[in-house]
Amino acid sequence: MRFGHFDDKRREYVINTPKTPYPWINYLGTQEFFSLISNTAGGYSFYKDARLRRITRFRYNDIPVDSNGRYFYINDGGEIWSPGFKPVQNKLDFYECRHGLGYTIITGRKNDIEAQVTFFVPINANCEIQRLKLKNVGSKNKKFNVYSFIEWCLWDANDDDRNFQRNFSTGEVEIEGSTLYHKTEYRERRNHFAFYHVNADIRGFDTDRDTFLGQFNGLNNPDAVTRNKSFNSVADGWSPIASHNVEVVLAAGEEKELIFILGYCENPADKKFMPDGSLNKAPAHELIERFNTTEKADKAFAELNDYWSSLLTQFHIDSPDDKLNRMVNIWNQYQCMVTFNMSRSASYFESGVGRGMGFRDSNQDLLGFVHQIPTRARERILDLAATQLEDGGAYHQYQPLTKKGNNAIGGNFSDDPLWLIISVAAYIKETGDFDILKENVPFDNNEKLAAPLFEHLRRSFYHVINNLGPHGLPLIGRADWNDCLNLNCFSTEPGESFQTTTNTEGKVAESVLVGGMFVYAGPDFVELCRRMGYNDEAKKAQQYIDKMEEAVLKYGYDGEWFLRAYDSFGKKVGSKECEEGKIFLEPQGMCVMAGIGVKTGEAKKALDSVKKYLDTKYGCVLLTPAYTKYSPALGEISSYPPGYKENAGIFCHINPWIMAAEATIGRGDRAFELYKKIAPAYIEDISEIHKLEPYVYSQMVAGKDAKLFGQAKNSWLTGTAAWNFVAISQFILGIKPDYDGLKIDPCIPSDMKEYTVTRHFRNADYVITVKNPNGVCKGVKEVTIDGKKAESNILPVFADGKKHTATVVLG
Repeated sequence: MRFGHFDDKRREYVINTPKTPYPWINYLGTQEFFSLISNTAGGYSFYKDARLRRITRFRYNDIPVDSNGRYFYINDGGEIWSPGFKPVQNKLDFYECRHGLGYTIITGRKNDIEAQVTFFVPINANCEIQRLKLKNVGSKNKKFNVYSFIEWCLWDANDDDRNFQRNFSTGEVEIEGSTLYHKTEYRERRNHFAFYHVNADIRGFDTDRDTFLGQFNGLNNPDAVTRNKSFNSVADGWSPIASHNVEVVLAAGEEKELIFILGYCENPADKKFMPDGSLNKAPAHELIERFNTTEKADKAFAELNDYWSSLLTQFHIDSPDDKLNRMVNIWNQYQCMVTFNMSRSASYFESGVGRGMGFRDSNQDLLGFVHQIPTRARERILDLAATQLEDGGAYHQYQPLTKKGNNAIGGNFSDDPLWLIISVAAYIKETGDFDILKENVPFDNNEKLAAPLFEHLRRSFYHVINNLGPHGLPLIGRADWNDCLNLNCFSTEPGESFQTTTNTEGKVAESVLVGGMFVYAGPDFVELCRRMGYNDEAKKAQQYIDKMEEAVLKYGYDGEWFLRAYDSFGKKVGSKECEEGKIFLEPQGMCVMAGIGVKTGEAKKALDSVKKYLDTKYGCVLLTPAYTKYSPALGEISSYPPGYKENAGIFCHINPWIMAAEATIGRGDRAFELYKKIAPAYIEDISEIHKLEPYVYSQMVAGKDAKLFGQAKNSWLTGTAAWNFVAISQFILGIKPDYDGLKIDPCIPSDMKEYTVTRHFRNADYVITVKNPNGVCKGVKEVTIDGKKAESNILPVFADGKKHTATVVLG
């Protein structure tokens, strides 16, 4: 069942009912100011950091779901409604929501009034524009009132949510004509504030929530709107809001526009406040002046669309498969940008309070984003490296505003260091910028401990070697990629917090996954050593990689698949010897991607086992059989009910590892079969089962053991986005950046006869046509570049600003 449709020409998903199975959201903003917006105008805004600079309030896990947003009320002779249906929920004569790239357009129509709101965050501006277009589509004159509404958050979302004894006394506002200022904390910090402006004379306003709503009313029936009269309330403590009241008169067929601007301002250090201590409004005045007319808003909206058009030309496919085209050309790349910006901090499943930017998360997200804006990828790499610890470990998370590591979470996630090697290698392959390796970067954000980025990579590599277990496999630490597999953690009482420890025999848990990851990432470290002239270091590192590969094959293979781990007692995890959790998905993907067992047959057996035991119609589950009871020796993974999250859920993040692994051994039909199972465009027809947005990936889909098999959770902010783009663009379509050029090595379904990829790479455009006349999956027979036969399947670096055509024939 569908609740909308794709509009590929406009690059939009069009929702034609407000009653979607769950709020279907979009993200506004690409740089520092961000907003989340649902198809009924719910959500919130923040500057840089969803915890420390939250601008508007949102209530997670509330009743009804998706409570609070940027709302408009229309009072038409006592008939009250909202263009986005919520919060009034008065039935509309027409409703439509168009989620586009960095913007959302919501249209509602009732009683011959059509209200269309375009929400977007302009390029290079810390504000959200809300362009409200009002049209009289009837034959009689109309006179009605429009009320805006937002609720201010008192900046620190965590404190705002719980410290009522203080916060009910700190809210401060100021009114200047049609601009309502939120200056809570300005008295204390004197460097930032927010405002809400409309480019029209107002009939009235409200800034106190209780006055606007009335003590016993909800957002669906505010006193000010139902009485059709603002109270001109001035918040003094309690809960500040911003609401304008604009009277609108429209003749039959007439149309008017109102431009609302929700802005964030920081004062320069030397102009924090006016001589009398009052608010310095100059930054707000400047921001308002930039966007306060229809013409200015139109120009900003056009610039936003041009921005996205430019980004999406970096990688573009033309194929006979429309669903493949829309995923690769539009929605997957769009989601990669959002995950790069947000990491796992702020979605409808992440509150923006508990998690900042993840070390592993952001390094992975960069893999799907680096081709879009390499300069921003470079900045992110240096930020991430600065949170690394001296021993090569890393803070698992850091706050985006302060860029300081999260001490509460700490480090000791054994996979974290290797992701830095993988992301840096991806950046250098994309750009050829080896100079980044010479950049001085602090450890633990301590400038006294600064060292070249290459030294950070070296310590990442040896962090694994310096922490090996009795089988020569990497110690798992607090966890590896799977945060819920806590093999060094024990608790003796229900509800007791986990404590990392070792057992009495002195053994500690080992990760086969990190062993495979070491073999996967290691060759890039070796190559970077060589490129830097450290040949002895390269030789030594290669010996460690070879030894790890031997250890994985000797101790990490279970006859038909790769083991997952050894627990602290030396017992196998993810083995045929186990009663539950016999086979895990992650090591099968990572080890085969690393090439382990490819030549000797273990890889093929492992992937055959994935299909036999882990595959379902909605994708591959993380493990099977599911754990049916809690086990202190396994940790959090067994705390989930069977079929959910890490306990046998379809963890979409790992499915592309299997796609890539299948491509590694040449099985293109299988790789693309798996791709279609979880790619949103291919499962749009089951939206009533899937529940979440049919245009972006989710982290998890309930597995075969779950009561709600096929239902998704945790959409948008997931490594699924980046890894699926890597899997489809590099492993399946086979356009893979390398140190000395673009390597073309497709592994496609046998019935895919031809496609063309336009790829911008190092200041040149490559138009690459892949032809498959013999219906094979893999194998490059011939390559021509600009009409001349090439000696290899690596297209050279032209860097000349010109277009170059290549034809690749498989056979």
